[in-house]
Amino acid sequence: MSPVFPMLTVLSMFYYMCLRRRARTATRGEMNSRRAIESNTRALPINVEIVQYAKEVLDFSSHYGSENSMSYTMWNLAGIPNVYPSSGDFTQTAVFRTYGTWWDHCPSARLPFKRTPPTFCSQDYVELAFEEPVYPTAVHILETYHPGAVVRILACSANPYSQNPPAEVRWEVLWSEAPTKVNGPQARQFTPCIRQINFPTNLIRLEVNSSLLDYYTELDAVVLHGVKERPVLSLKTSMIDMNDIDDDEDEEKYGCGMDNLNKQLSIVTLREWPTNGYFDKLPYELIQLILSHLTVPDLCRLAQTCKLLYQHCCDPLQYIHLSLQPYWAKINDTSLEYLQSRCTLIQWLNLSWTGNRGAISVSGFSRFLKVCGSELVRLELSCGHFLNETCLEVITEMCPNLQELNLSSCDKIPPQAFNHIAKVGSLRRLILYRTKVEQTALLSILNFCSELQHLSLGSCVMIEDYDLIASMMGAKCKKLRSLDLWRCKNITESGIAELASGCQLLEELDLGWCPTLQSSTGCFTNLARKLPNLQKLFLTANRSVCDTDIEELAANCTHLRQLDILGTRMVSPASLRKLLESCKDLSLLDVSFCSQIDNRVVLELNANFPNVFIKKSFTQ
Repeated sequence: MSPVFPMLTVLSMFYYMCLRRRARTATRGEMNSRRAIESNTRALPINVEIVQYAKEVLDFSSHYGSENSMSYTMWNLAGIPNVYPSSGDFTQTAVFRTYGTWWDHCPSARLPFKRTPPTFCSQDYVELAFEEPVYPTAVHILETYHPGAVVRILACSANPYSQNPPAEVRWEVLWSEAPTKVNGPQARQFTPCIRQINFPTNLIRLEVNSSLLDYYTELDAVVLHGVKERPVLSLKTSMIDMNDIDDDEDEEKYGCGMDNLNKQLSIVTLREWPTNGYFDKLPYELIQLILSHLTVPDLCRLAQTCKLLYQHCCDPLQYIHLSLQPYWAKINDTSLEYLQSRCTLIQWLNLSWTGNRGAISVSGFSRFLKVCGSELVRLELSCGHFLNETCLEVITEMCPNLQELNLSSCDKIPPQAFNHIAKVGSLRRLILYRTKVEQTALLSILNFCSELQHLSLGSCVMIEDYDLIASMMGAKCKKLRSLDLWRCKNITESGIAELASGCQLLEELDLGWCPTLQSSTGCFTNLARKLPNLQKLFLTANRSVCDTDIEELAANCTHLRQLDILGTRMVSPASLRKLLESCKDLSLLDVSFCSQIDNRVVLELNANFPNVFIKKSFTQ
C-alpha cells in the first residue's frame, strides 16, 4: 500500500472529528440550518421553522414602571408588539430603571468590585418563557426607543413549564457583545447572528447595559425562531477554522455550565518542582499583589500549576473582595463549598443574580455564611430568589459587622422575614427596592438601625403609610444621605415636612411618580429650604411642579447636579434659566413632556449651558 493512503486515512478521521465537533457546538461558520439541510446529492426533508413571541415574563432585575400597573413594565414584553415599528416614548413598552452613567455619579453610587472580568458588562436582565422548546435559529428584539442596550442573549436548558425539573440547569450564550453607541433613538429590529446550541430551549434571557444611552431604552417584543429537531451538519460546509478545536476557548466565551468552574475550584494533584525559579526570589507580598489583578477563574487555573502558586491563589487575602455575579450561571452549592476555605477573611461579597432555579440551597448558603460571614461588611444579593426567612436570620446572626445589604428585587422573601434586619444595628446602606417589606418590619429597622446613610424603598408596595415611615426616618435616621421613595403612592406634604426637618444631611432624594405630593401645599419649596446639600432630586411625573419650586431650588440648592421634572406643565423657560445660572454643577436636567419647554427652548439652553445634558423626550 502506498504511504499516502495511511496519511489520507488519518486526515479523513481528523476531518470527521472536526465535523463531529462542529455539529456539536456550531460556534462558527455557516451552521444556521433554518429552512433545509443539504447533502452532496439531495435535500433532506425541511425542518419547519417555528416563530413565536414570548408567552410570559418570568423574572427581571428592574423596571421603570409600577408593580401594580402595565405602563413601562417588563410584563409588556409578553405577546405580540404593541408599538413597533413606531418610534418614541410609549407606556406600552418594557423599560429598565436606569440609563446612562448618571447613577454612577450621585451620592448613593456604590464602589465597584475589583476583578470583574472585562467581558461581563451586564447591568440588568429579563427572562422570557416561550410556548415551544426549539433549537434557536434566530432571536429578533423589537426596540422602539434608544436601541443598543442588549449586550447578551442566553438560552436555558430548563423548561419552565415542565413538571419535572432537570437535575442540572445549563445556560448557553447565544450572542454577546460589548456595549455600543447606536446613532439615533429610532426603532429597529435587532437580529444578531446567534450560535447554535445542543439542546432545545423555551427560556431566553436578555442582559442589557444602558450606560452609553442618552435615555431609557424601550423594548416592545422578542421573537424566537427555531426548529423542533436538532439541525444536522451539512456536508457542503465552509472550511473549518482550526480555532474550533479549542474547547477551552468556547467554554470561556460561551459556556455557562457549572462543572468547569467547580473543577477549577476543586483541589487537584500538583506537581512537586525542585525549584520555583524566579518566584523564589520575589517577596510573598509582591506575588500577592501581582495575583490580585487576576479574575476568579484565572486564579483557579493558576492554582493548578504548582504548590507555590496554589498556596498564593488560595490565600484568603486574595478573596477580601469577591464578586460572583459575573459567574451567576455557574455558581451552586458545590462552588460555595469549594470557596469556603478561601473566604474566611472576606469583607465584600457579591452573590447577585446567583442561585436561582435550585442552584443554591438555603442550607448551602447558610453553611457558607457560618464559615465566612464574621468579617463581612458588604453583601450584595440582588435578585436572589433562593433567599427566605432562614437566610435573613443567618445573615443577621453570622454577619455582626455588616454595613451594606442589597436585597433589590428579592421579591420571593416573605414580609415577616424583614424583621430580622433590625438586629443589624451597624447597617449604613439598605436596598429594599421591589421587595415585600411591610410597614411594621420597616419601622423596626428604622428604629434600631440609626446609622443608616443610604436607603432604597423604591416600588415597595406593601407599605401602607409612608408618612409614618418618613416621620420615623426624620426622628431616628439623622445621618441619612440618600433616600429612594420611587413610586411610593401615599406620602404627603406632612411626611415630607418631617423628613426634611429631621434628615437635613440628605444629598439625594427620589420622589419620582409620587402622585399624592402637590406643589400647592409648599412641600417642594420646604424641601429646597431645608435641604441645601441636595445634589440629586427626582420629581418625575409630578404635574404640579411650578416656577416657584424651581426658583427655590436655584436659590437654596446650589450644589444640585441632577434634576428630573419630567411631565410638569407649570415650569417656564425663564425659571430654568435661573436654575442653570445658579447651579453651576448641574449635569442632568430632564424636561421630557414638559409642555412649556419645546425643542427650540432646549436647543437654546443647550447652546448657553453646554455642560448640562438637557433631555427632551418625544412620542411620534
